Amino acid sequence: MTELATPWALVLLLPVLALPAQRWISGRNLLAVASFEAIATGWTVRLLLSWLPGLLQLVGLALCVVALARPRETRRDVLVESEGLDILLAVDTSGSMQATDFQVGGRPMDRLSVAKGVMSEFVEGRPHDRIGVVVFGEEAFTQVPLTLDHATLRDALANVQIGVAGAQGTAIGSALAIGAKRLKDLEAPDRVMIVLTDGRNNAGRITPMQAAQAAAALDIKVYTIGVGATRGGLRGVFGMSDGLDEEGLTRIADATGGRYFRATDTASLQQIYDTIDELEPSPAEVSELVQHVERFHWFLLPGVGLLGLSLLLSSTWLRRGP
Repeated sequence: MTELATPWALVLLLPVLALPAQRWISGRNLLAVASFEAIATGWTVRLLLSWLPGLLQLVGLALCVVALARPRETRRDVLVESEGLDILLAVDTSGSMQATDFQVGGRPMDRLSVAKGVMSEFVEGRPHDRIGVVVFGEEAFTQVPLTLDHATLRDALANVQIGVAGAQGTAIGSALAIGAKRLKDLEAPDRVMIVLTDGRNNAGRITPMQAAQAAAALDIKVYTIGVGATRGGLRGVFGMSDGLDEEGLTRIADATGGRYFRATDTASLQQIYDTIDELEPSPAEVSELVQHVERFHWFLLPGVGLLGLSLLLSSTWLRRGP
């Protein structure tokens, strides 16, 4: 990355750029010819090039001012001295998540799209934590294994669609079990799952409480988020939901030392992820190594050279006479 160490020096470009207007400001108009003979003999090469010293002087001074601003190449290396958290995001992709009861910028937006946007911002704000994604509907599977490659993770998250894990059910217990399996063998100081759903468990072979108890035994903390502006069932319109099970989601969170949150709009969902971000600060220790390579001489040497050439021409071949 190229930056300026003393950018305030660029203010000096203002008087430099005002030099061409000097004759109107001062009222002094130098005769831009080499001698009176040039007037008598008509146009000459020297007369045609009489502007050159002034231009060289202007460009030379501008380059010197840029050199004074000290352009330099800066390289920043981030060294992670200790690991952050391991976080697994479990997101409901059942058919009821296509309900458009959320808004973004005043326009209706489906629950899944809003959730994906908020989760992407959450991932971006935790660069030193390993994060993965589990999707669940009728079944559950790992969409993205835990990784520090957050750019790839966010791209994969953006491509998650309704029904990718089956649209006609909500296997919360299976999602918890798969997430716990992914986290159990990792050695991070803290392991966290964040489960987002708009329904109740009605699919899968394992109950949410069985999976929550297994997660608690592995010291995995689970935060649960219930989404949706409406609390009733949506089976008649979208299928796939028996209504939000807030009591069940609360029990899951309590069993693992986490918390249950309720999101009824985009702002509250964003606030929930911000709250979790504060509750689970990353323990990663990070140091930054900054190296600067000065590049002012790239501008100073040509600038001084052009000023010298301007002085040479204006005092010899292109000098101005009275």
